[in-house]
Amino acid sequence: MSQKLDSLLSRARSLAERLSWVGPLLVRLSLAAVFIPSGWGKLHDLAKVTGFFAELGIPIPGVNAAVASTTELVGGVLILVGLFTRAASLPLAFTMVIAMVTAKRAEIDGVVSLFAFNEFTYLACFVWFAVAGAGALSLDRLFFGRRVASLPKPLLRPPEARQA
Repeated sequence: MSQKLDSLLSRARSLAERLSWVGPLLVRLSLAAVFIPSGWGKLHDLAKVTGFFAELGIPIPGVNAAVASTTELVGGVLILVGLFTRAASLPLAFTMVIAMVTAKRAEIDGVVSLFAFNEFTYLACFVWFAVAGAGALSLDRLFFGRRVASLPKPLLRPPEARQA
């Protein structure tokens, strides 16, 4: 019985490894579906976005509206195709932090409400991409190949070896 279970678990792990590209791809597609149209729409109505940023008290609202809109559009496209994903994720993550601090601040009444914001979910996804990369089905993988994350040596050792 134990051999059958081990065999089944081994096949399940093998299948999961072969399908590991699906998760990052679906997250990239989902984020792109939000940020590309959002950035496009904001760029085509910068006066409205600038007015909203001014109401929120964001400094130099015209410049920041253009930067945020361009970041959403260009970053969304880069995330979609998985090109320079780690670099594109950082300004998008920063944009989500600013959105929560300015536009959503009044709605935050605790950790649960903070974590429930779409912006927080987007932030978590962008942080994940900044750390883990775009996944196997991406232009990053095609152009740059598989690279091990630049982690300090102690973090690459197993936990039991770090304690010694």
